[in-house]
Amino acid sequence: MKELIGIVGFIMMKKKDVILSIVFGYLAGVTAVGLFAANGYLISRAALEPPLYVLITMVAVVKIGSFLRGLSRYAERYYSHRATFTMLSDVRVYFYERLELHAPRLFQQYRSGDLLARIVGDVESLQNFFLRVLYPPIIMIMVFVSTIVFVSFYSISIVILLMCGLFLTGLIIPVWFAKQQKKTSSKIREERAYLSSEVTEWFHGFRELKIHQKLEEKEQQLLSASDAYIKEQQREGIQSSNNQSINLAFSLFISWSVLAVGAFLVANGDLDGLFLAMLVMVSLTVFEHSTPMAAFPIYYEDSERAAKRLYSVVEKDQEKESLSKEVNGISNDAPSIELKQLNFTFPDEHRNALNHVNLFLPAGSKTAIVGPSGSGKSTLLQLILNLYPVTEGEIYLSGVPVSHIEQESLWKRTNVVLQENHFFFGTIKENLLLSTDLWSDEQLQQLLQDADLAGFSLSDQVMEKGQNLSGGEKQRLAMARAIAKGASLWLLDEPTSSLDSWTERRLYDLLYHRAKNDTVVVVSHRLAGLELMDQIIVMDQGKVVENGTFTELLEAKGYFYKLKQVEKVILQ
Repeated sequence: MKELIGIVGFIMMKKKDVILSIVFGYLAGVTAVGLFAANGYLISRAALEPPLYVLITMVAVVKIGSFLRGLSRYAERYYSHRATFTMLSDVRVYFYERLELHAPRLFQQYRSGDLLARIVGDVESLQNFFLRVLYPPIIMIMVFVSTIVFVSFYSISIVILLMCGLFLTGLIIPVWFAKQQKKTSSKIREERAYLSSEVTEWFHGFRELKIHQKLEEKEQQLLSASDAYIKEQQREGIQSSNNQSINLAFSLFISWSVLAVGAFLVANGDLDGLFLAMLVMVSLTVFEHSTPMAAFPIYYEDSERAAKRLYSVVEKDQEKESLSKEVNGISNDAPSIELKQLNFTFPDEHRNALNHVNLFLPAGSKTAIVGPSGSGKSTLLQLILNLYPVTEGEIYLSGVPVSHIEQESLWKRTNVVLQENHFFFGTIKENLLLSTDLWSDEQLQQLLQDADLAGFSLSDQVMEKGQNLSGGEKQRLAMARAIAKGASLWLLDEPTSSLDSWTERRLYDLLYHRAKNDTVVVVSHRLAGLELMDQIIVMDQGKVVENGTFTELLEAKGYFYKLKQVEKVILQ
């Protein structure tokens, strides 16, 4: 329920549209009741052969009512849908901003297709919250109250019948349907998320599935997921139709009861027969606003589940977000990095990825972090980037806790090259200028030459995810993109793993030249090219086992020395 209250907050951001939609909805409902009442009265009155001017007046009233009803209904739909679509837009932006902040953690907990289903499908489901859940009861009560006040001038017995009908079709039957809905809760959102996840995985892994001859098997899984999703949709549609049919049947029963009671009152002289057709027509029209309440439980359940699925993605980090805003940003100068008693465990795991790490990297220093695979090197960089909250301890940049730095400011001041770098569909130039537009074409072309990419031009196309680039070309282009950004903190994770020794040496020379006064942290499992580093940190099983310069570590003949000897044997 609390999640839906949050959605109400988004709706009320367009308070004017909400109020106008209610006003015009009420006007359209009351006009419809009045129009049918006038028609009923006109039919009865015409049977008595009244003067022509009376009939002309009544016909004019009906015509005016028809136009007023049509215009009011149009205005109601316009403002209610504008409020709904604005709400959907605000919800999408709100959740996208939070997904962006916590993407690394979320991708470990959720499949990418599931996240897509939440921010697309579940947000779309919320469009029914205002149009089918919040809005109809308000209009129904307002129209019913007005109608009951009008009918009370003619017959209290009919008023009682209408009130009984209101409670029956607007409250009792929907509550009963809600209990039935709880027992047979629809899984349509889960099936939609599963289908979206499978389709996304199928597209991303198409080549591997084809190579390993598993394409048909995966297609069968997709068909099964699609069939399950369609089945849930059909079941929900049938249930909604059944509920509305039952509610309609009861509303018609009330209308027949109005006719029967009205006829009895006319026979006893307690009601003028001239008004009987009018009251019956009123009862037929007014229940048009209670019949949709049969689908209220389905739409409410759908909206509540959609809101819970959306909020479950980001609600765990609300407290951390408030902390991250204590400091707005960091300076443009090269920062120092300090790690104090740092411990980290990935969510839902028991093994520590980092254990009691204590380090100090001076401003402007060049540091390499080496060690075997799984020793915690890449995790350390991710924590410095504040992609994950630390379990224990703290990380400081120039004396400021990373957890208190606004993430956008931190990322803006950092040049990052990861093991897997994403490249967007477009040109080489567009991929180089993701975070800056201060470079001229001549400077960018020289940058490509410096990064050993002289064979490329700025207008060359890059396919989605850089599929037309080799592994080495991706790493060199990623380094060129980091240089173009021009930040003073460099965090590089295996930046040369796909390069040959000659190209690797040229790329390190370029790094030392471009980042002469910057703070540089390089994660690498290869030890070549690290001779000029100010310090080398050796990690194993999440702990720092050695620390020193290249020469000092070789002379100590410890863990680093053994790694170097193994590398020499492999390269021979």
